[in-house]
Amino acid sequence: MPNNNYRIAIVDDDQHIRHLVEVYLIKEGYETIAMESAEEAWELWRTSPPDLWVLDVMLPGMDGYEFCRRIRNEGDVPIIMISAKDNEVDKILGLELGSDDYMVKPFSPRELVARIKRQLQRWYKYRNADESSVSPATLPAERIERGELQLILDERRAFWHGEEVDMTSKEFALLKVFADYPNRAFTRSELLTLIWGDDYFGSDRAVDHLIKRVRKKMEQLPIESVWGHGYRMRTEGSVQTNEISPSN
Repeated sequence: MPNNNYRIAIVDDDQHIRHLVEVYLIKEGYETIAMESAEEAWELWRTSPPDLWVLDVMLPGMDGYEFCRRIRNEGDVPIIMISAKDNEVDKILGLELGSDDYMVKPFSPRELVARIKRQLQRWYKYRNADESSVSPATLPAERIERGELQLILDERRAFWHGEEVDMTSKEFALLKVFADYPNRAFTRSELLTLIWGDDYFGSDRAVDHLIKRVRKKMEQLPIESVWGHGYRMRTEGSVQTNEISPSN
């Protein structure tokens, strides 16, 4: 996919950094849009979302952490955080909230461009695989039931206790992994590979945050922490059918 089909949003209150990043991205053929606040960026997300965010942590008003959290509650678009904070705790927080990468200022613009390319390649590959996975020829069934959880695979819809719940692509992918293998314990590394792909190089804390988001949306969902290992979804009974939609 040509670079000029991708639009990159740069959110930083430092005009010099915004300009520098734009120069390097435009040179590589990307379309760019630069903003100095998360409030502007949120309006862009609502009206014309970009393909990737380059997001500063320290912003006036809403900070980058809060903006990242809000985006992750609604979608899986790649986010690369940049910050003068180089403490491990700050990096982990950014990754836990759902960023795909974290760079410390001052950074090499060339390295940032390389990381952007990698994230977009991974994301485009993930989206293609995600779209092809709903082909009727590859689906084991159109609907999976695990207790009160119901997934309609070809429509990518999730129901909990009969009520439909909006899920991002990764949230739905997580549910499908657990639904496909009820009661099996997965390591964080296994879940990273199954959901993000084997070329993901972020922290496995991303799994913890994804689990937290799903638990928040589906209260009492029986996803258990397996001490020293990872997670599993415990189910006592299950049904897998070809019916199109659950009763609600």
